[in-house]
Amino acid sequence: MNAANPPAWPAALRSGWLWLPLVVLVIAVDQLSKAWIVAHVTYGGIRTLLPVLDITLRYNRGAAWSMLDSASGWQRWLFSGLAVVVGVGLLVWLRRINGRTQALLCASLSLILAGALGNLLDRLLSGQVVDFILAHWNDAQFPAFNVADSAITVGAALMLLDAFTDTRRSSN
Repeated sequence: MNAANPPAWPAALRSGWLWLPLVVLVIAVDQLSKAWIVAHVTYGGIRTLLPVLDITLRYNRGAAWSMLDSASGWQRWLFSGLAVVVGVGLLVWLRRINGRTQALLCASLSLILAGALGNLLDRLLSGQVVDFILAHWNDAQFPAFNVADSAITVGAALMLLDAFTDTRRSSN
C-alpha cells in the first residue's frame, strides 16, 4: 500500500451508516432519561424546571399528542409496525447517500431513526411510551413529550433545512 493509493473505505463507512453511532447515542439518552424519570418521578407529579418547563411522568399508548391513546390496544401494533417500516426505509436511505458530503441530511435521518426506534422500544417492552417533558405558557400546555420525540422534531427541521439549502444551491 502506498501513499498515492490509500485503501478505499468500505462502502458502508462511506454511506450514511457512518452516522449510526448518533442513532445509538440518542436511543441511549432517550432510554436512560425515561428510566430515570420512571424511577424518580411519581405518575402525574410535576417538578418545575423553568417557569415554562416542567418534568412530569405520563404514559402514552397512542401516537403524537396522545392520538388514539384510549383505543383498545391495537394501536400498539399499528405504531410499532409503522416504526419498523419507517426505520427500515431510513436505514436504506442512509445506506444510499454519502455520509461525508451529505452530513445535514444524514444527521436529520439519524435523529428521526433514533426517535422512532426509541419510542418503538417503549411500545414493545411496556406497551406505552414514557413522556416527561412538559412545556407550557400560563394555562396553555403542549402535550408531554420525550427525548425521542425531540429527536424526531429536530431531525424533521434539519431535513427541511437541508432541502431548502439544497434547493438554493441547485438554483444558483
